[in-house]
Amino acid sequence: MAASATVTDDSLYPIAVLIDELRNEDVQLRLNSIKKLSTIALALGMERTRSELLPFLTDTIYDEDEVLLALAEQLGSFTPLVGGPTHVNCLLPPLESLATVEETVVRDKAVESLRTISKEHSSSDLERYFVPLVKRLASGDWFTSRTSACGLFSVCYQRVSNPVKAELRLNFKNLCTDDTPMVRRAAASKLGEFAKVLELEHLKNEIIPMFTTLASDEQDSVRLLAVEACVSIAQLLKREEVEKLVMPTLRQAVEDKSWRVRYMVADKFTELQKAVGPEITKKDLVPAFQNLLKDCEAEVRASAASKIKDFCENLPTEGQQQIIMTHILPTIKDMVSDANEHVKSALAAVIMGLSPMLGKENTIEHLLPLFLAQLKDDCPEVRLNIISNLDCVNEVIGIRQLSQSLLPAIVELAEDAKWRVRLAIIEYMPLLAGQLGVEFFNEKLNSLCMAWLVDHVYAIREAATNNLKKLTQKFGKVWAQNTILPKVLAMSANPNYLHRMTTLFCVNALYEVCGKDITTKIMLPTVLRMGSDAVANVRFNVAKTLQKIGSTLDYSPLHNEVKPVLDKLSKDQDIDVKYFAQEALIVLCLN
Repeated sequence: MAASATVTDDSLYPIAVLIDELRNEDVQLRLNSIKKLSTIALALGMERTRSELLPFLTDTIYDEDEVLLALAEQLGSFTPLVGGPTHVNCLLPPLESLATVEETVVRDKAVESLRTISKEHSSSDLERYFVPLVKRLASGDWFTSRTSACGLFSVCYQRVSNPVKAELRLNFKNLCTDDTPMVRRAAASKLGEFAKVLELEHLKNEIIPMFTTLASDEQDSVRLLAVEACVSIAQLLKREEVEKLVMPTLRQAVEDKSWRVRYMVADKFTELQKAVGPEITKKDLVPAFQNLLKDCEAEVRASAASKIKDFCENLPTEGQQQIIMTHILPTIKDMVSDANEHVKSALAAVIMGLSPMLGKENTIEHLLPLFLAQLKDDCPEVRLNIISNLDCVNEVIGIRQLSQSLLPAIVELAEDAKWRVRLAIIEYMPLLAGQLGVEFFNEKLNSLCMAWLVDHVYAIREAATNNLKKLTQKFGKVWAQNTILPKVLAMSANPNYLHRMTTLFCVNALYEVCGKDITTKIMLPTVLRMGSDAVANVRFNVAKTLQKIGSTLDYSPLHNEVKPVLDKLSKDQDIDVKYFAQEALIVLCLN
């Protein structure tokens, strides 16, 4: 008996240490202990967890925020450790306390855990334990508890009796008209999800008035959250009811004096469009969208611009093209020259997507001039977004038409006097190659890529070398062998030593993607021959290149061809050549 008691005491010793750590002055120790709370609970057993651990935790909820956050998270998965759904209500007191603390992230996590464990309550326990908690939080003295309450109504409403439902609706209504803006904001953010669980009759009679009140609130932070609720409410009503009950508020939001509210309307516009249906879209949302695209605030214009493609796609098929041509396209033409980079960039990311909707003729006549203007824009993000989406237009108008219109602009940028502009186009080249395909690339763009290798600016030559590697990854090593390697290796005989160096830099970039065979048979002979170059800079780069590619070569070429050249270079008159050759011999274990 004594022996078994000793075993029990020994097994509980680590638990005693963890509980002591919960009281420790060191925050990190308390945090570690909270994270091991499930271990403590398992060791104590269900009964002692309920009678000792949870009251202890409830009493000590005055701690650092990170400790409280960890506690709020742990308690959400504690149901099995307290005895399952029958005893789940004993988790409510500590979580209720956590839902009232000052730090928002702790409160939010406590609410999340309460929402999780609400599902594990029976209907009778919900009314007996959970609903009273919601009411206490909703009528708390501090705004913190009232904001937390807002997130708990929707999870318990459907499973309680009608009289309790009526009380919950009244409590939520009071929160919507609370004196504190933070509480009204919380109510507005949860109005949509509460609306989804209400009966249609109460939705129309009680939720809509709350929605209207919140959408006219003096605080713009409340009004913008009402826009989110607008989507949920519109989805639940018939079309004629949407027109009567929701649209007046939405029209008001589109013209709100606060740009934040208008931004929220723009951000949710395609969701609103789906919720209100095609008729209201044509009548109300098309003019509203035009206004948002012309808004005086750049943030609103950028948000609306990013929705152009989705908005146009969701327009009714009948009359879609006419609406785009008549109402949307004229506004887009003005936006191409917008003063704000974010607006132009957002537009460039989606404008190509209009091509399939407008067809070949309209794309050539109306959209291509806009693409050209954006391709020449000063902002790199705008140019990148256009090049990234060329495939949409390619499918509609074909590669030939595209090359006749856009290629001259690309070539012009590729030969721009400003080297940074040339650099930007090089960086887009692999993307462009992928969009246009290998045949078109070989015919139209390959010569550009080779010309960059002999640019007078080193940064361009370096970028061009990396570009060849990316193109080889895209088109394959056979393409590289036939198309670019002959030209690259021919540069090794160029009178300008910088061009000969570029050959070596290209070999360094390409040997991995080309593989052992091509490296050994095609690239290695040129590199070995360059070991006798008259310029020391070339010779020491030969040594560095041989060190790199040597690791991929078989024993025979490495010992019979590479070693003799490195041996010779290791006795070179130039100190740098000698150093790099000796280093290569050591690394390749040839010394």
